[in-house]
Order: sequence, then structure tokens, then C-alpha cells
Amino acid sequence: METMDITQIMKFLPHRYPFLLVDRVLEIVPHERIVALKNISMNEPQFPGHFPNHPVMPGVLMIEALAQTAGLLAFKSGGAEVNEHSVIYFVGIDGARFKRPVVPGDQLRMEASILKVTRGIWKFAAQAMVDGQLACEAVLMCTLKQLD
Repeated sequence: METMDITQIMKFLPHRYPFLLVDRVLEIVPHERIVALKNISMNEPQFPGHFPNHPVMPGVLMIEALAQTAGLLAFKSGGAEVNEHSVIYFVGIDGARFKRPVVPGDQLRMEASILKVTRGIWKFAAQAMVDGQLACEAVLMCTLKQLD
């Protein structure tokens, strides 16, 4: 089992501020599962508009944070060379459910486990928790690609 800090995460994910949504990986077991964190701060650019006087993290950003977490697991499990030409495309989502609001000050604990890999498409069960309560869950699909 290994961990990753933000510097290591940035070697695998091409995302950068304001769209890098994984702050730390607590554990990663290649070919199995990953646990990662996203700290929710009032300083994030979505909160002035979502919503003024009642900031709530948009569900689409929770799904993106889960997809980035799953992408890290795919990179670590897939054996693909990670370089400026490596990318993980988010290609599908099933059964997304949102169970509680996520607000500034919360810490999103994201977990993803591999369900299967078929013809280059990775399928993950993913969930995000805050203080032990389910905030969001979905089945996510992604694929590893090497760009020209």
C-alpha cells in the first residue's frame, strides 16, 4: 500500500488549479482500490456563484474529483507510461446519487475500487464521504490514452 502527496499526484494527473481536485492519496493498492482526500475551501472559485450566502460544492465537481481519484488508480494499475502525452479520459457515469451537501470546511474522503477492465475501459465503484456520511456515489468509467 502506498500514499501520494500533491507533488506525486501532479505527475500523474494533467489537471491544475482550479481543476485539480485531489489533494492527497491516503492509500492506493494497484489493481484494487484507492482512498484520497479533497479539502473543501471557501477560497475555491465556484463558491461565489454556487451559491451566494450558502456555498455548496457542485455535484459535478464531486463526480470530477471521484473521476480524478479513479484515474490515479487506473494509471497506477495500467502500466501505462506517464508523460506529457498520457491522459485519462472520463468516458461514462452510471447511477450517480447525491446524499448530502458538501460545504467549505468539509473534507471529502474519496474511495474507488476497480469493478472490471474490458477492452481498455476501466469501470470503478466510487463514493465520497464527509465525516463518515455518504455524500456522493457513482459507477465511473475511464480509459487511458497516449496522445500524438
